[in-house]
Amino acid sequence: MIDAQLEKLVISEDESFFIGIFQDNLEKSTWHYHNRYEISFITEGTGKRIVADSISEFHPGDLVFIGQRLPHVWIADKDLYNPSNRFLEMVFLQFNSDVLCQQLLSLPEFRNVSRALNYSERGIQIVGQSLNEVSEIMLQLPYMNNFDRILNFYKLMNIIGRSDTVIQLASSEYLRKRLDTGSRRISMIHEFLMNNYLDVVNLEQIADLVNMAKGSLCHFFKMNMGMTIFEYLNQIKVDFACKLLMDPDLSILRVGLNSGFNNISHFNKQFKKITGLTPLEYRKQFREFLH
Repeated sequence: MIDAQLEKLVISEDESFFIGIFQDNLEKSTWHYHNRYEISFITEGTGKRIVADSISEFHPGDLVFIGQRLPHVWIADKDLYNPSNRFLEMVFLQFNSDVLCQQLLSLPEFRNVSRALNYSERGIQIVGQSLNEVSEIMLQLPYMNNFDRILNFYKLMNIIGRSDTVIQLASSEYLRKRLDTGSRRISMIHEFLMNNYLDVVNLEQIADLVNMAKGSLCHFFKMNMGMTIFEYLNQIKVDFACKLLMDPDLSILRVGLNSGFNNISHFNKQFKKITGLTPLEYRKQFREFLH
């Protein structure tokens, strides 16, 4: 199967998630993924739903929850009366992981929300009584104000998480391979950066190392690590600089150069961005700690 395309959707700064009603005469269905979670409720149309290595039919009333970066596509059936027409309508909710407060997720009252997120790693279809409850909320969400949306969002996630009537879509083998491949690549990148952070590092070297296109590599790393490769590289350099700053005989300039930074201005900027202190302030704080 061809590589899935990254779908980009801009979420407004005054909203934590995006709710929409998708209506389209599908001329072309795109195999895609996105960095958000997605809950979709089909209101009109039939066809094939492909999620990772799962292929099944979809009908009005179907509701699925798909996790981050899980490739999928809906392929609508042709209209019997107009074969060139493939119509699909759905209500969908997309949200980033930052809408889910980690402190709340650690509470026992939010155990079901965490469970729902775990479900989504393979994608699920919700059936039974939970389907009725979730679909009712989904149909109301587009017309709610922002405050009611967030309350009903957590209610919806709680219902999904407590449900024992869900159908897993992607196979456990698919998930295992995906996790194994991702972990192995991250480990290879980390080891390469640790061994080469004093040299000039470019994306071509890393892309060749893990056998990925540069664009795919950048998306993959940021999705897994929450930062760009070069942000991660700067953290490695700054971590080493912190150790060098403990030596009072080394000048700030020498510390920066010995940590892989090619000029003092860039070193100072990155050091303060990561530690919250200038190199000089960090050294002073360390000395005060010793005394």
